[in-house]
Amino acid sequence: MAVQTTEQRSFPFLRFAVTLQTLTIFLQAVSAGLLLTSSYGETLHGVGARVMYGASMLYVLAAVLAWKPGGGSPRPVWQASGFLALASVQVVLGVAHVPSVHLPLGVLMFGLSVLALARR
Repeated sequence: MAVQTTEQRSFPFLRFAVTLQTLTIFLQAVSAGLLLTSSYGETLHGVGARVMYGASMLYVLAAVLAWKPGGGSPRPVWQASGFLALASVQVVLGVAHVPSVHLPLGVLMFGLSVLALARR
């Protein structure tokens, strides 16, 4: 019987959390487009922001669970915490109506989230 190292272990909850975060960030881009073209876009984007923020918090929880009790690396905790910080900045920028930074930051977050997903 082969012994698994911590690098070889799979943490499905962590993968699920990263997938959910990536999907919600993508849906935020879609709802941003609807915000420009429809009357319900603002509501959809606002609700989506809350869901995306919750997904980022879930990612932190999953990373901590994979690290401490699961015996994984602490690196995902730092990455997830960074995403939560970016999500916090994103929310502040959205509420303050600063699209010149809000939009590029959203694109950056999506790219980083896809990269994190590819690593899982």
